[in-house]
Amino acid sequence: MTALARMRLAGFVRTARALPPLITGLVALSVLYGGGAAQAAEAYGVSAVVLFPVLAWQTKLLLDTEPDIQRRLAVVAAGRRAELTGGLVAALLAGLALVPIALVLPWLVGGVTGPERPGDLPIGLGLAVGLWAHLLVLPVAVALGALASRAATSSPLYGLTALVGGVVGAYVFGLKDSVLPWIAPPVLATARVSTGGPTGWSVALLTGHALLWSALALAGYAWLRRRRT
Repeated sequence: MTALARMRLAGFVRTARALPPLITGLVALSVLYGGGAAQAAEAYGVSAVVLFPVLAWQTKLLLDTEPDIQRRLAVVAAGRRAELTGGLVAALLAGLALVPIALVLPWLVGGVTGPERPGDLPIGLGLAVGLWAHLLVLPVAVALGALASRAATSSPLYGLTALVGGVVGAYVFGLKDSVLPWIAPPVLATARVSTGGPTGWSVALLTGHALLWSALALAGYAWLRRRRT
């Protein structure tokens, strides 16, 4: 599994497919933070929402880098479970590489400010909330990108539709007044909680929601792959 993950990451980087999501993420975050400074927790909660589609797209690109024949050979050589897990681990590691960038970039462009009013979160706590928000969004984005990958869909059009539809659905059903909030991953809810100041209960609830949604999506991804192979 480790060798498969390393191979996928190497192919992703060497084919330069890692550059488009990286550049897109940098541009999106620079535009976001260029409008003025905000409290750390608020700024990072919004940046997690902005990075969600970028991380999902990056996962799809990474999983699509490997040719179908090579993927089937890996299944025969290493087993279906190890081959599937290796791809997901590679996608998680690629996403983790963007998290430090998302946490550091705001300081470079003046997008984060310290406490200004009574009740504002300290910088350290704001950073902790921001890290939590990005790590919560990451598995959800990886699961969505995996569902949209070529291994799970029968055509590039279906994959693109799944990716765009998943991102739009996450935003639409994640609105505050949505009647079906549990259908969507808690992307917007994470931004709202980060802005308002998270509590232990809200952190536990959103984390559980994100992990459950990711597990169900990844189970669907594994099922679709079995159907195709």
